[in-house]
Amino acid sequence: MDDLRVVVAKPLASEYVERLRSADPRVEVSYEPDLMPPMRWPSDHRGDPSFKRTPEQQARLAELVDSADILYSFPNNNSAELARIVRANPKLKWVHIMAAGGGSQVKAANLTKEELRRVIFTTSAGVHAGTLAEFALFGVLAGAKELPRLQADKQRHYWPTSRRTMGMVSDMTVVVVGMGAIGQECAKRFSELGATVIGVNRSIKPVEAVERLYTSDQIVEAAQGADALINALPGAVGTDDLISREVLEALAPGAIIASVGRGQCIEEDAMIELLTSGHLGFAALDVAKTEPLPADSPLWDLPNVVISPHTAANSAKEDSRIADLFIENLHAFLDGKPMRNVVNTELFY
Repeated sequence: MDDLRVVVAKPLASEYVERLRSADPRVEVSYEPDLMPPMRWPSDHRGDPSFKRTPEQQARLAELVDSADILYSFPNNNSAELARIVRANPKLKWVHIMAAGGGSQVKAANLTKEELRRVIFTTSAGVHAGTLAEFALFGVLAGAKELPRLQADKQRHYWPTSRRTMGMVSDMTVVVVGMGAIGQECAKRFSELGATVIGVNRSIKPVEAVERLYTSDQIVEAAQGADALINALPGAVGTDDLISREVLEALAPGAIIASVGRGQCIEEDAMIELLTSGHLGFAALDVAKTEPLPADSPLWDLPNVVISPHTAANSAKEDSRIADLFIENLHAFLDGKPMRNVVNTELFY
């Protein structure tokens, strides 16, 4: 069998390109950096949006990706371009996507059932679990320790004469919604701090560090009286607004929200209303229903909300971790063994 061709279709530092090239002698790795936008920061998958290819460069990029047996990302993370490549390249066998929630990008490509059967799609799920779990932990700690009040006191140089109490994570019941790699890592971190961790998942499966596990249709019961809720849901079939007004109202008064999954999974208008009324005490949001978050969103002005612009997953080592994951899957693919993070092309997660 001829060597399979892996085409790297994203900006990538030379050290990681060389790591891919040396991974297995059965593949040839092609990367042409002049066709890629410059990275603005480490692990910048899209690159500088002001970069414009010449017509000749665009034609060369199309020729390159259309020659691939395996694609390491796809140009500009554009689902329409993904669809074009799949249809233009009948030899394409596998596409690896940089995002943990890459299933939504596959869904947006509107591929036929035959195309979805022909090409394997994998995601980078798990690579970002540690950084996102840390953000969720930061959010719950910030809410428990009343960060907005501390900041307000500092701004007006106020030292209160009365001693005030603060919440403790070890006294909390924390509901983690979504038991993928991110949700499992969140459960582990909160359990290590002594919290009682409740899990919610599409199906019941053993999850370390989770004391009780509920199915998605039991989410209101799971949330009843909980002190904090973590959104670790992917954008998939059945997850839109799963964290509904009813779920949010079931939480204990003053409960904390940390959202590190997908913004469309929370009924955002209800969350804003409950944050305004005080039923929800604090929210740390890395994602929003509409991104970028519109300038007129009330979330910007709520004092009990911290906003991260969908950057909590980023780390300097992200590209390194994704390369290692891809190489592990490459060996499995070549040896006919099960691969990690294969997209479910019915539910798209």
